Amino acid sequence: MKINTILNIFTPKDVKFIPLLKELTSVMVAAGGLLHDLFASSEKEQRNELCKAIKTEEVKGDKISGRILKELNNTFITPFDREDINVLADKIEEVIDVINRVAQKILLFSPDKLPPHTVHLAGIIQAGTLEIKSAVDELDNLRKNDGTFRKHYREIKKLEEMADGVYEKGITQLFREEKNTAELIKLKDITQELEKTANKINSTGKVLKTIFVKYA
Repeated sequence: MKINTILNIFTPKDVKFIPLLKELTSVMVAAGGLLHDLFASSEKEQRNELCKAIKTEEVKGDKISGRILKELNNTFITPFDREDINVLADKIEEVIDVINRVAQKILLFSPDKLPPHTVHLAGIIQAGTLEIKSAVDELDNLRKNDGTFRKHYREIKKLEEMADGVYEKGITQLFREEKNTAELIKLKDITQELEKTANKINSTGKVLKTIFVKYA
């Protein structure tokens, strides 16, 4: 029988990986909150500052991911399969990375305005980051809080479905109403990056579901 069987999960209490994963999700939530503020803002100077702040969070995320990888290489006993830890950390980092990519496109393109559908998508993304964090916060009590954990990854899926609907309507409206070709290209690209971000959050939810199935 493998060392990391269900009998060993979180015993003794993990002091490395789950705290690091929680730290990484906190960075993701911070980036998600800044993204929402970015799309809610109508002032370009403030947008630029928010884009820089998101980049700062992305750098923090990279450092934490590096620490997780280092610990995986140096630790024999892990709270659950090292592959699952690695995949979950990678998925969370990808969410942070794509949030930063959206922000950097705002910084690069400097669009005249941000349509309502982009603000809506940013709000969905923020909600998704909070669901991921709440699920990760339950990892050290997964068997006890399995019902709560299940609700989080189900909610992540609902948010992704909502994002798909907002994206489709937003793109349709954008092509119908935006007459400036340059602005159309910018806003289409930004909208697509937002939709990709929602998809990355859903991919993270799938990893959380896999962990639940294996260990709850």
